Amino acid sequence: MTKALFIWSGIAVVVLGMAGFGGWLFSLPPASAGAEAPMVPQEEVEAMLSALRHDGDERPLIAIIGLNDATETTDYLLPTSILRRADIAEVVMLATDEGAVQLYPALRVEPDQTIAAFDVEHPDGADYVIVPAMSRDDDPAVLSWLQDQSHKGARIIGVCAGAKVVGAAGLLDGRRATTHWFYLRDMLRRSPSIDYVADRRFVADDGVVTTTGITASMPMMLTLIEAIAGRERADAVAREIGVERWDMRHSSGAFGLTRPFATTVLANLAAFWNREVQGIALEPGMDEASLALVADAWSRTYRSHAVTFAQSSSAITTANGVRVLPDRAERDWPANHLVSTFPEQRVADALDRTLAAVATRYGEPTTDVVAMQLEYPR
Repeated sequence: MTKALFIWSGIAVVVLGMAGFGGWLFSLPPASAGAEAPMVPQEEVEAMLSALRHDGDERPLIAIIGLNDATETTDYLLPTSILRRADIAEVVMLATDEGAVQLYPALRVEPDQTIAAFDVEHPDGADYVIVPAMSRDDDPAVLSWLQDQSHKGARIIGVCAGAKVVGAAGLLDGRRATTHWFYLRDMLRRSPSIDYVADRRFVADDGVVTTTGITASMPMMLTLIEAIAGRERADAVAREIGVERWDMRHSSGAFGLTRPFATTVLANLAAFWNREVQGIALEPGMDEASLALVADAWSRTYRSHAVTFAQSSSAITTANGVRVLPDRAERDWPANHLVSTFPEQRVADALDRTLAAVATRYGEPTTDVVAMQLEYPR
C-alpha cells in the first residue's frame, strides 16, 4: 500500500486517541445542533464589503501563499480558480520554496513564484493575501512573510484553518475571527485574545478576514469580487460556478464532533484492508475548482484516497492556468475505481454529484463525514 493511501488528518488522530477512553464515544452528542443560519444585518454586510474594497484604479494584486509540503487542496485552488475566472485582479500562486506544492489530502501543483521572487518583483507587497490551511501553523517563513505583507498594507484573508496560521503570525490578537469548527479550540488556545464570532461564514476586523471551513472559500471569494468589481460581476461568477447563495450566513451549531461522525470514522478506519484508490484523469483545460473539490471529497472518506493520472508525468494546465502534476503516469485506470470531475457540470454541482457518488459507494454516514469536514451546508 502506498504512503498516500494513509492520509491521517488531525480529526482521525484525535478520534482514535480519544476512543481509548471508556465512555467517551457516548459522551458525544447524538447529532449536531443544526439550526437555521440567522440573518445578517445589512450594515454588517456593508461593513464587510467596505473592509475588502480596493482603493485605486489599478487592478489589485492578490497573492495566495502555500507551504510546499502541507497546504490544503481546496483552500489553495478554489480562491485561485474563482478569482482568475472573474478576471478582476492579478492572482499569483506562491510557495515558500522552489518546487511543487504538495496539497493535502490530494493533488500536487506548480506554484507561479516563491515568496522571495514575489518580494523582488513586488516590493510594495500585495493588495490581498489569501492564507489556506496548512498542516504546520508555525512555519517561520510563512509567519514572517505574512507579518511583512500586513505591515505593507495587504488585507489578509485566512481561509478555513488558515485562520490559525494568521493567528500564529499575531495578526488576530484582539480581533474578531472565526475558523473551521474542528480547529476553533486550538486557535483560541494559541491566541486567547481572539474574539470568536459564531454564526458567520466569514468575519472581518481591521484588515484581516477569516472564514469557517473549507467550502467557505466560495462565498468568501464571491464577496471579494463584489468588493473589488461590483455586485453584477460577482453575480455572473456565482452563476458560472453554480452558487445560488453566497452571503455571510452560517449555522455554527450544525457542525461539530458528534457520535455518528466519530463512529463512522472509526468504522472506516478499522476496515484497513478495504482501502480504495480512486483515479482522476487529468485533462488539459479541465476546471481546477471541480478537480480540487472532487479530489478533496474522495480523500476524506477514511475509505479512499484520490490520485491523479495522465499519459506522461508532465504538468497539465487547467482552464485558469493552474499547473497540476499527475501522481502517476498511466494511460488508463480501472473503471470501477475511476471517478469523474463532472466536466459538464458547474463547480458546486460537481461537489453535490461527488457527495452523491460517495453515498452510493460508502453510504450516507460517510457522506455526512465528508460534508462535515468540508463544513458544507447540505
